Amino acid sequence: MATFESLGLCHWLIQQCKQMGINRPTPVQEKCIPPILEGRDCMGCAKTGSGKTAAFVLPVLQKLSDDPYGVFCLVLTPTRFTSLLFYLHFSYECFVSCDIIISSCLSRELAYQIAEQFRALGKPLGLKDCIIVGGMDMVTQGLELSRKPHVVVATPGRLADHIRSSDTISLKKIQFLILDEADRLLEQGCTDFTKDLEVILRVVPAKRQTLLFSATLTDTLQQLQSIAMNKPFFWEHKSDVQTVEELDQRYILTPEKVKDAYLVHLIQKFQDEHAEWSVIIFTNTCKNCQILAMMLREFKFPTISLHSMMKQRQRFANLAKFKSNVFKILVATDVASRGLDIPTVQVIINHNTPGLPKTYIHRVGRTARAGRKGVSITLVTQYDIHLVNAIEELIQAKLKEFPVEEKEVLKILTQVNVTRRQCEIKLEATDFDEKKNINKRKQMILDGKDPDLEEKRKHELDKIKRKEKIKGKTQEKHLKKKQQQQKL
Repeated sequence: MATFESLGLCHWLIQQCKQMGINRPTPVQEKCIPPILEGRDCMGCAKTGSGKTAAFVLPVLQKLSDDPYGVFCLVLTPTRFTSLLFYLHFSYECFVSCDIIISSCLSRELAYQIAEQFRALGKPLGLKDCIIVGGMDMVTQGLELSRKPHVVVATPGRLADHIRSSDTISLKKIQFLILDEADRLLEQGCTDFTKDLEVILRVVPAKRQTLLFSATLTDTLQQLQSIAMNKPFFWEHKSDVQTVEELDQRYILTPEKVKDAYLVHLIQKFQDEHAEWSVIIFTNTCKNCQILAMMLREFKFPTISLHSMMKQRQRFANLAKFKSNVFKILVATDVASRGLDIPTVQVIINHNTPGLPKTYIHRVGRTARAGRKGVSITLVTQYDIHLVNAIEELIQAKLKEFPVEEKEVLKILTQVNVTRRQCEIKLEATDFDEKKNINKRKQMILDGKDPDLEEKRKHELDKIKRKEKIKGKTQEKHLKKKQQQQKL
């Protein structure tokens, strides 16, 4: 069995791992740390919760300890999409290594978490870090950047703004470029994000070591193997099942109108039987997230919410309260589905069945992390059967039914429905929908788009989709009629 010593890590790093409760390397760490220490580019694909972050943090810190100077490593963790592949083809300089910059577009919390990992493991070095994300004061951030910290945590848009507005920021000596959640970074194109990324890549050196890590392997990611030129090393966790073995995956078949009653019943069950457990409830929209959190609080459950309509400071505060067990229940949108490592989470509840199987994998990956056990429960309505089939096909495993006493659910059904409606009325009084629309239009203006023109385009697109849907239904009707006539 491999040990951190056999991987070539320094004694002080091994001691830091022990202090954090990391006693032996996971497969992704065992396979990827040695080639990174050898100076090779590395692409690692492993399941969510398998220790990917430490797989790049540890070797980077060891390299940094040899020569601890200013900005040393750039870690990009975007959740908005970009066609980085074009730039990688355009120039090898755009592909290959950087003190530590972590960039996240949608989930800034992930950037903070990775920075914490560097800070904890790199404490003996006196590691200095700087977090550059949107929603914070740019002047303060600029001053922190000018002090040349070892670790800079940034979203691409905000970092690009600093580079454009100041000539004092230097990234010329960076040694590592790390793309965390690389599949999301490379999957689809996003023009504005691509421009920001181009600005960043233009100021980093050509000689650098590149590391890409992801929970899911995409075709785009596979293409990068032919681009990496610095003795590239590729490792993928080979498994028929794409979720970890310690995860108990369940489902509850429920009518749409009874779903909230099942949710309240589940929460009450876990509170009664396992008061110390923490639960994350994933839902599909910001509004639904807010309503569910309000509803559960009405039932006296210690609940907090996390979604993109909240101010950034409030999101960080709520996440900190959940991580410290001040609140045991977190209701969240998919803003929390990637990368967040909260050891105390034992249960994941999918209030809606995810439309994409990969989203399911990342959601349930918030529990059963690093060898710990966990349970995931998906509330499946009559409209979601095909989604469950797609999920089971991808993970190569069958979801088992979670036993529920329906009589107990029916007892609270009326109370739950009334409470939810009351919460909806309260939320409507706060102009939640109007604020969402204002934020959406504001973002369009910041992106250089005309909100009215975009709205017009959306209406035209919706009109075309409706026509196609009606046409498809008409054709299906004619086909069925023809088949019936042929049978007769």
